[in-house]
Order: sequence, then structure tokens, then C-alpha cells
Amino acid sequence: MFPNPLGGPPHAFQFFFFLIFAVVICGFAFAIVKGLSTWTRNNASELISRPARVVAKRTNVWGGSGESSSSTSYYVTFEAEDGSRAELAVNGKTYGMLAEGDVGQLTHQGTRYKGFDRHGRANEAQGSS
Repeated sequence: MFPNPLGGPPHAFQFFFFLIFAVVICGFAFAIVKGLSTWTRNNASELISRPARVVAKRTNVWGGSGESSSSTSYYVTFEAEDGSRAELAVNGKTYGMLAEGDVGQLTHQGTRYKGFDRHGRANEAQGSS
């Protein structure tokens, strides 16, 4: 490429620097808009409380290469009596207190977990010996 006639870095370098900067800014803007839209949608949703069963649990560990710290996100999938499922993010304490097969009353607002009043295990709730 040809050097910048004004003595600065070449135009291609300036263009790629600007392009990387724009991609990073757009990524931050997208994350903020997505978070705000989820928050707004959850606030507009009605508070729902219904019988449900814990059918799955999973974690997502991210970060932590070498000596840096990592973070863990916790998710629980609930199944309602009508067969519909919802995977909700929960905190670590809630994740540890729930087990697959637990039945109870799930309360949520959109994708926001509000609570689970455990009544027992699925086989206990059906009266099995």
C-alpha cells in the first residue's frame, strides 16, 4: 500500500483500526439493547405461578484462562402440567437446592425466575411406594 502523504500511518491501517473500533462499539450497543429489551419484556409479562417439575439442570462456565477467574451461570428447565417447558436462569444457591424430579409451584415473570415452592419428588407426589 501507499504511505500516507501527510506522514501518518497508511490509510489501510487507519481503516482497519476504525473498523475494529466500530465492531467493538456495535457489539457493546447490541448487548445493551438486547439486555434492555429482555428486561422490558419481563417487566411487561404477568407474574405466573403454576405446578411444574424440574426436568433438567445445566451450567455454563465462561472466562478463566490461566490464572484469571471464571464465572458460572446456572439454568434449570421446568416442565408444566401441559407439557410446556421453560429454562430459567437461577442463582447458585437455588441451583444447588433443586434436583431433577422435584415437583412444586413455579413462579416466574417472563424469563425471570421468581421462586419454586418444592412439594417433593415426582414419584412421592404421585403416591408411589
